[in-house]
Amino acid sequence: MPSARQPKSARQAAVRRELPALFDGLAPQPLHLRGATIDAHSFYPLLRHQYGELVYSFSGVIEITVGARHFLAPPHHGVWIPPGVDHVGASRDEVSFSALCLDAGYSEAMPAEPCTLAIAPLPRQLLETLHQRHADYPRDAAELRLFQVLVDELRQSQPQESYLPMSEDAQLGPVLRALQQDPAIERSLQQWAEVVHSTERTLSRRCQRDLGMSFSEWTQRLRLLRALSLLQGRRSVHAIALDLGYSSASAFIAMFQRRMGVTPEAFRRKSPASSYRSH
Repeated sequence: MPSARQPKSARQAAVRRELPALFDGLAPQPLHLRGATIDAHSFYPLLRHQYGELVYSFSGVIEITVGARHFLAPPHHGVWIPPGVDHVGASRDEVSFSALCLDAGYSEAMPAEPCTLAIAPLPRQLLETLHQRHADYPRDAAELRLFQVLVDELRQSQPQESYLPMSEDAQLGPVLRALQQDPAIERSLQQWAEVVHSTERTLSRRCQRDLGMSFSEWTQRLRLLRALSLLQGRRSVHAIALDLGYSSASAFIAMFQRRMGVTPEAFRRKSPASSYRSH
């Protein structure tokens, strides 16, 4: 029996769209900021810059691949790419972001290796302010001071190996991959240990060793990333909460507000994608 054909809209959604490099044709500047909103299933081809680059997400999750390493930047986070590093950028959903480029002098005090950075409120506000002003580079002394404060603050940001690291461990790896397939699975670490023929203590130690965080922290991050994607659609917050394995919408709302600073509905109403179109 022939298999059913996918609806046309579903087939189109799976097509990946290659984007032109964000800084093509621009005169180099010691400090340069560009913003864009890219559609779902878009990607930038393999890139290498003479400058360092911080990719910061205003909405959605941008993905950066460096060799075999995979970095995620949800809102309030950025991915730092040092000068001379080959990388590919992509998105599974619509993403609004800024890319801040720093020449070799400004990049010196930034991390020597690619990493995810947790961006504090002050540099987040500076990025938004400069973007809203269409300040691609410092045009006067006042804007230069803003850029310099931004760079100083970014240098204090806490580097992370990845927002959602993975593990190739024979016992922990299958647990993480199963949860990626279905974040709603409700099993304690003890129950997972029984599934993979291990112990809760062993899996807990391997979470700290391979992920640098607890199992519960990792699962909350996974659910947050999935929530950010689902909130771009029209499903209710209650339905999203159930999809993610929460017993009630209130528990999901509390987690989301604690991590993002706003409720899911407030986050959705802000619709930053319309505010951060490329300029």
